[in-house]
Amino acid sequence: MATTTSPIGRGTPRVDGPAKVSGTAKYTSDFHFPGMLYAVPVGATIANGRVVKLDIAAAQAMPGVRAIFHRENIGKIFRSVPQPGFAGVCKERRPPFDDDVVRYYGQYVALAVADTFEAAKAAADAVRVTYKAEKPNVDTQLTAEDDPDVVSTTFGPQHRLQSQRGDAEKAFASAPIKLDQTYVTPHETHNPIELHATIAIWDGPRLTLYDSTQGVVNFRILAQVFGLPTENVRVISRFLGSGFGGKLFPWTHSALAAAAARQLGKPIKLVVSRKMMFETVGHRPRTQQRVRLGASPEGKLLSLQHDYVYDRSMLDDHHEDCGEATPYHYSVPNLRLAFGRARRNIGAGADMRGPGAVPGLYATESAMNELADQLKIDPVKLRIINEPKIDEGLGIPFSSRHVLECFQLGAEKFGWSRRTPEVGSMKRDGLTLGWGMAGCAWIAGRFDAEASVELRDDGTARVACATQDIGTGTYTNLAQLASDRTGVPLGKIEVALGDTALPPGPISGGSMATSSVVPAVFAAADSAIGSLLEIATMTPGSPFERRKRSDLAYEGGRVFVKADGPAKGVQFDDLLRRASLRLVTGNGKSEATFGNPNAKFSTHSFGCHFVEVTWQPEIARLRVSRVVTVIDAGRILNPLAGRNQIEGSVVMGIGMALLEHTTYDPQNGAPINSNLADYVVAVNADAPHIDVHFVDFPDRQINELGARGIGEIGLAGFAAAVTAAVHHATGVRVRELPVKIEDLLA
Repeated sequence: MATTTSPIGRGTPRVDGPAKVSGTAKYTSDFHFPGMLYAVPVGATIANGRVVKLDIAAAQAMPGVRAIFHRENIGKIFRSVPQPGFAGVCKERRPPFDDDVVRYYGQYVALAVADTFEAAKAAADAVRVTYKAEKPNVDTQLTAEDDPDVVSTTFGPQHRLQSQRGDAEKAFASAPIKLDQTYVTPHETHNPIELHATIAIWDGPRLTLYDSTQGVVNFRILAQVFGLPTENVRVISRFLGSGFGGKLFPWTHSALAAAAARQLGKPIKLVVSRKMMFETVGHRPRTQQRVRLGASPEGKLLSLQHDYVYDRSMLDDHHEDCGEATPYHYSVPNLRLAFGRARRNIGAGADMRGPGAVPGLYATESAMNELADQLKIDPVKLRIINEPKIDEGLGIPFSSRHVLECFQLGAEKFGWSRRTPEVGSMKRDGLTLGWGMAGCAWIAGRFDAEASVELRDDGTARVACATQDIGTGTYTNLAQLASDRTGVPLGKIEVALGDTALPPGPISGGSMATSSVVPAVFAAADSAIGSLLEIATMTPGSPFERRKRSDLAYEGGRVFVKADGPAKGVQFDDLLRRASLRLVTGNGKSEATFGNPNAKFSTHSFGCHFVEVTWQPEIARLRVSRVVTVIDAGRILNPLAGRNQIEGSVVMGIGMALLEHTTYDPQNGAPINSNLADYVVAVNADAPHIDVHFVDFPDRQINELGARGIGEIGLAGFAAAVTAAVHHATGVRVRELPVKIEDLLA
């Protein structure tokens, strides 16, 4: 068998690509089982009130209908108890059908189950619900509640005064230059092409769930929901049509599908409709952020105050941490960061690509751009002036921070030196150009992870981990890692993911899946290789039969005597055949670094965006025409997939800046634009030329390869670069997203 050079750092096509383009890759809703029934939920048509009566007689009498489930007949569904980290988290804490109170539009009040999807949908439509309705509160003006200093959130207690150093108010009052502005981001709704879906199958006391999830291991929390031992719940997610954070945690439809399957003794499939995606499976909360900057005439920050409010549902504790990057992003001696919350009659908020930091950096980076204009200082120069030497929020060094290199490369590739700062001063082909930029940052670290690696007697290998590929390239990453360590070519490596029967793996969230699996896969491969070397010394007829284990080494798929070198070695599959062994297996694990209160280094990724817009005032046409993004994310394992991730983030950033917002009807609390015709997202026609670059500085504090995650950082800060470019072209300063034509015409 020929050896292979390492694929790490090479642009590598997706190993799962052929299955996807041929249609053989099976997503959750593609699975079918004998006797399977279909479930369709009934959603409330009010956002605040109470269910008075359910009339299910007509629905129950329809052909093919097996049951109409509701509060009285669904059976017991328990609450889950959140555990440390991400275990045990359900974003909607209330179990489905737990009471008759309606707290948001679309809240499930019944469930129709039938032989076909069409029959279940017709039955759900035939259920008549009588409500005692009250006026919902979906007010977009956010006023903080009178919360205690320490509030409950999904992941534990959170101090509302998040960070403080110096005396920010006093320093602001005495600062020669002041900026005080409020920035608003709207509700945004996750809209992956694949809808949320669950198939639930009971085998006695054992529950198997096929689910569209970003965390198969985390979904085992449904064991608590049904009073089962954890090992009695198996969760499978072979392929995912993306999730953007909305599929990290179980929603109520998963529990309903399992409860119905338990009652009827049949497999149940439940696919959430596109309309329900806007109601019951999370969204990015609306935020309102006041940023106050005090600076010297030369541009040195003297004071930074960041106060933000976000809305949340009536019962749940999602924390939209808009201040995540604020304490460390710039050098400033006086800082105060605090938040408030406002309850609304809306569904539970949820993590959405770059939760917290993305809307937060929109506010702080916009403020920095406005300060640069006020000071008549180039916005790149202003950021360089305020570049920190350490994480001033924690008082510890960065593990790796190369923002200045990003600024330099980005400005060079974009041609920033040709920018004239006057509004409307740049033209091309009859269009007015606007140029803007912003910095970006995102957390880095590791979650707990385990993996196994097999070396087989046919020259192939298998790597397995109960993480999942949400479309970002995890199948390929694991193949690359296994190939690098074992020397087995990529084409001969099988990757097994997305099944809790495999060694426990991390969620695909926080941009930490890849950095988490690196040490686990390497440890597993090393363990398998160690066993192979032992076998080599113990097998009769082996060329190494009388050697000590310490005499041998492994490289490029070959076992050899250290003194002789690989060229005189023997292929691992040859050794396995001589030993009459089908395979040798190794297991490995690595511990989490994320959330470590005793961390010696501040671990983050960084970067910057340079954006060009074109403005045609005669027809009020605004477009993003060109983007240069430079990212400092440690070592990039697969530049091809890496660029794809950043390009996708940029397109999503265009949607955030110019298009996306969910609007709630003040009369009934319904999301008005709950479809992909009225909820406008960026499409191919909106995508500009996108030039992505990575600066290559491995971060060895994260893992052996120095790789950090890149799934979210490409969205952070981007909207601020767009609004800066819009102001440069039009003179209009937009502080509430998305930018609307009405803003520019005003």
